[in-house]
Amino acid sequence: MALANILATSGTGSSTMSNLFVVGWLAILFVFMYFVIFRPQQKDAKRKKAMLADLEVGDTILTTSGFYGVCIDISDDTIIVEFGNNKNCRIPMQKAAIVEVEKVADATGTEKNDKVEIKKK
Repeated sequence: MALANILATSGTGSSTMSNLFVVGWLAILFVFMYFVIFRPQQKDAKRKKAMLADLEVGDTILTTSGFYGVCIDISDDTIIVEFGNNKNCRIPMQKAAIVEVEKVADATGTEKNDKVEIKKK
């Protein structure tokens, strides 16, 4: 209580309180920006890096331009993609141009069915 009286009577006390108020709001703003902007961006970067690391020959991919193709060859930063039914349309492109990858097992529908049948006596 005595500290509140001292701050209220001195001329610099109110400016100190307003400075603390501004610093508090700036801290809240930076925490909000971290959780709304930076953290989701980091999650997306990790997801894309993992997706490109799991890329295999034969996977169906979607490019940033909206084309679907099949991965034919993979090197460090580039891949060769075959577009359409025509086997002559093979285009080298950067891995960064891949938006989505569909695995061969997912495309053919050969997923495991783990259904357990219950036998009645």
